[in-house]
Amino acid sequence: MVTDQRTTASRRAREALPSPIRKLTPLAERAKAEGVHVHHLNIGQPDLPIPQSVIDSIRAFGGPLLPYAPSQGISEVIDAWRDYYAGIGLRFERNEVLVTAGGSESLQFAMMAVADPGDEIMVFEPTYANYFGFAKMASVEISPVVLRAEDGYHLPKVSEIETHVTPRTRALLFTTPGNPTGTVYSYRELEILSEVAARHDLFLIADETYREIVFEGARNMSAMKIDATADRTILVDTVSKRFSATGARVGCIASHHRGVMDGALRFAQARLSAPTVEQLAMVPVLRDPRPYTDRLAEVYRRRRDVVYGALSKFPGVRVRRPEGAFYVFAVFPIDDGERFASWLLSDFRSGSETVMVAPGDGFYSTPGLGKQEIRLACVLEETVLARAMEILEEALRAYPGSIYPGRKVQSE
Repeated sequence: MVTDQRTTASRRAREALPSPIRKLTPLAERAKAEGVHVHHLNIGQPDLPIPQSVIDSIRAFGGPLLPYAPSQGISEVIDAWRDYYAGIGLRFERNEVLVTAGGSESLQFAMMAVADPGDEIMVFEPTYANYFGFAKMASVEISPVVLRAEDGYHLPKVSEIETHVTPRTRALLFTTPGNPTGTVYSYRELEILSEVAARHDLFLIADETYREIVFEGARNMSAMKIDATADRTILVDTVSKRFSATGARVGCIASHHRGVMDGALRFAQARLSAPTVEQLAMVPVLRDPRPYTDRLAEVYRRRRDVVYGALSKFPGVRVRRPEGAFYVFAVFPIDDGERFASWLLSDFRSGSETVMVAPGDGFYSTPGLGKQEIRLACVLEETVLARAMEILEEALRAYPGSIYPGRKVQSE
């Protein structure tokens, strides 16, 4: 079919950002078609079974109709989220919680509720790559504060953060435990964010997706517990990682700020509703999460130890032990992370196996940063992760753009 090339897609479409996590998928699919087993370390897709109560609830859905849900969410589900938050010491009224189609939609609603086109939202990078795509869709500018690996990707002083505040800044967006770094912000760091927000009349958007996954006694506290800025804090949340239910697409946005929640509801009405069956399926586990979530930290700690333990022994690799979430973010002795990730899929084989990783530059909005960094997701069984680390070290020795001390040099 001949296409009239005079008809072009919008600038918004042309400038939409590809996912640094998913854009190499065609290479992975091609490798699989050739019979190669690809170990997926590139994406935060938990391999743990979902709670049995979720399965039972889906099977028990009686029909015969599958109707729209209310735009704010099914009342029973809203109350289940409120019960979940009450369990961690947070109190919300019904009109302060809105059910979304996953955490992604809650982030989009939050951005659009606080910022107009051309306004700025400050992030602390490296950070979740899709923040950049959501901002682009909302015509909002990202204002990055670059965190240092040598500081464990923890926050700088108030004065340093404040140098990035401009008249167009509307909010501080952060995630703790962090993706991709696994950094858990301390109480003092949350106070720092609160001080900046209060002094400059900014919103706080707290992405608390990985709340329960913390290690070695690290204490993860909700930003909503900082009383001084509770009225300007917006929680974005999801069942995806907490209950290993990424495909359910159920999340929520919660805030005491009336204007934010009124705006979020209008956005929600425009998209009609979040998934009906999946919403209802989450009610039992939201009301009684601990039998499932209490084991998450230990499972992912052991997996983190496998990956961190291996990487810390690789010559030339610089890595810090994550405090939470299920990622390891490291500096590799390579020329370019995206080139390395592509090469792993298109050219490298350890027998009939290879690994897929996420290039680090996609977690920065600042050009040139993250070129030698790689994110690994610890979402496979420990024995599989151990094998994946063996493959990765073998790859580092063979990669043409490697400056790995043990690299095999091809003779001419």
